[in-house]
Amino acid sequence: MDILQLIDRLEELFNDSKSIPLTHNVMVDEDRMLDIIDQMRIAIPEEVKKAQQLLGQRDRVLAQAQEEANRTIEIARQKADQMVTKDMIAQEAQRRAEQIVAQARVETENIRADADDYVLDSLTQLQAELERISNQVANGIRTVRDEQSRRTPVSSQSAEK
Repeated sequence: MDILQLIDRLEELFNDSKSIPLTHNVMVDEDRMLDIIDQMRIAIPEEVKKAQQLLGQRDRVLAQAQEEANRTIEIARQKADQMVTKDMIAQEAQRRAEQIVAQARVETENIRADADDYVLDSLTQLQAELERISNQVANGIRTVRDEQSRRTPVSSQSAEK
């Protein structure tokens, strides 16, 4: 299950919970909440795998771009070598080869920058999502602990101390 769906289910559980009068607290169905938290624990590694796949895709794109650039450079060099035999043609070939090489380098850098931006954006979104989930889980734990401490009779608290 998608982590965002689990977050929606957790939020729905919170919204469906009964308010405790005169407080900002709610009573949450513990089994449902723990079930959602367990599902989140399973789903989060999947989100990390997705991020790793994005990194793998980025590396493949960069490798393809580098290979294309190398091929373009090699083609440019071959063309330049063939054209060097004649003076006028040789000068034009050199200029064109340099232009192709420069263009290939610019294209490679653009592809690399785009891939880096894409991966950075995806990882930033994933980080924000994970932080939000972590905060929600911490709030859920805190709420459950607060509820537990309120339900514990005063006499048993003093006996535990």
